[in-house]
Amino acid sequence: MRAINHKPFTGYHMAAILIGFFGIVIAVNITMARLAIGSFGGTVVDNSYVASQNYNRWLAEAEKEAKLGWTVTEAKLSDGRLLMTIADKGIVGDDFAVIAEARHPLEKANAQRLAFTNEGNGRYISQQALPGGRWLLQIEVTRGPDRYRKRVEIR
Repeated sequence: MRAINHKPFTGYHMAAILIGFFGIVIAVNITMARLAIGSFGGTVVDNSYVASQNYNRWLAEAEKEAKLGWTVTEAKLSDGRLLMTIADKGIVGDDFAVIAEARHPLEKANAQRLAFTNEGNGRYISQQALPGGRWLLQIEVTRGPDRYRKRVEIR
C-alpha cells in the first residue's frame, strides 16, 4: 500500500471556509431583500386604527349597495378601452354615471381615472385608453343619490 500524503488543515483553510460560507449567506440575503422590495405593492391601509373606526360605516354602505341590486356583469379590455355592462336587478341600465380608477397591482404604472360613455344596452366604454396588462379597477356607479362600488381585476 501506498501512503497518502495529507496536507495539514491550517487557519487559512478555516478562514476560506468561513468567508465562503458567510459570503454566500450575505449574497442570498441581499438578493432576496432586493426582490422583496422590488415586488412590494404597498399597504392596504396606511393606518389600521383609523380604518377600524370606519369599519361599521363601510359595512352599512356595503349593505345599502347590495340592496340596490346593481351588478357589473362584464368588464374587459376591448381595443385598449375598458368595456363594461351594468345591470339593475338583472335588467340592463342606461341611466348610470360611471367612473373608475385603474391601478397597476404593483404600482409599476401610474393610476388612471377613467370616465365612461353610455353605448346603450347597459354597455359603457371608457373614454380613455388603458394600456394592456393586469389592472385593478375600483368602479363607481351612481344614479341620483345611490352609489354602487365594485373592485374588479382585468388582464
